[in-house]
Amino acid sequence: MNTPRIQIFPTLQALTAAAIDTVLEQAAAAISKRGCFTIALAGGNTPKPLYEGLAKANTPWAQWQIFWGDERYVPHDHPDSNAGMAMATWLKHIDIPTANIHPMPTDEPDPAVAADRYEATLQQVLAPATGTIPSLDLILLGMGPDGHTASLFPHTAALQVRDRLVTVGDKDGQPRLTLTVPFINQARYILFLVTGANKQTALRHILSRTGDPHTYPAMLIEGQCTWFLDQAAAEGVVKQQGV
Repeated sequence: MNTPRIQIFPTLQALTAAAIDTVLEQAAAAISKRGCFTIALAGGNTPKPLYEGLAKANTPWAQWQIFWGDERYVPHDHPDSNAGMAMATWLKHIDIPTANIHPMPTDEPDPAVAADRYEATLQQVLAPATGTIPSLDLILLGMGPDGHTASLFPHTAALQVRDRLVTVGDKDGQPRLTLTVPFINQARYILFLVTGANKQTALRHILSRTGDPHTYPAMLIEGQCTWFLDQAAAEGVVKQQGV
């Protein structure tokens, strides 16, 4: 595994400003090198100010391809939709081709069929070399107090999936769509945004590598990870674990 990079910020505002800079730096580098920037977005409350900040950024949006790391199985206009949140706070405010925005489909009676559709979309847009796993340039991730990330929840079948890019997650019996562990780990850059004192226990196990990854699924993410923590989340965690 790669050694995670950890940065601690005194406030959510400082964390958000650094995250905006990081996303735009990664975008500029990818566009310079490959002519395109591919990113998967996170849901939840923490990235909302990031998206609001990106809505004001000056970048060649036509060279961005926008995906999602996970999605609740609800229509995109539902208040719980990750795609809906990103559209409302960011994507509808910028000049980006509609064809460059790839929300996870949630209109199939069978979520497994929707997962197949999204996997096909990823394969088509990312166009990997034959026999290789495609790579996103950047995946944004959050983490819940239970240590889940994306829709990879503790002790669920999705944690075991190794032969797909997208699978069906399970949150208390409700289906979610989620990128899989190996596909997330393949990303060129993974940025965790974690805030709040209620994340301390999970962070302590994850960053010290002392926990059970099936109990704290974020431990399974071992790619090129950077963790942005606010002071409340990091309090007593980083110093005690020596990371």
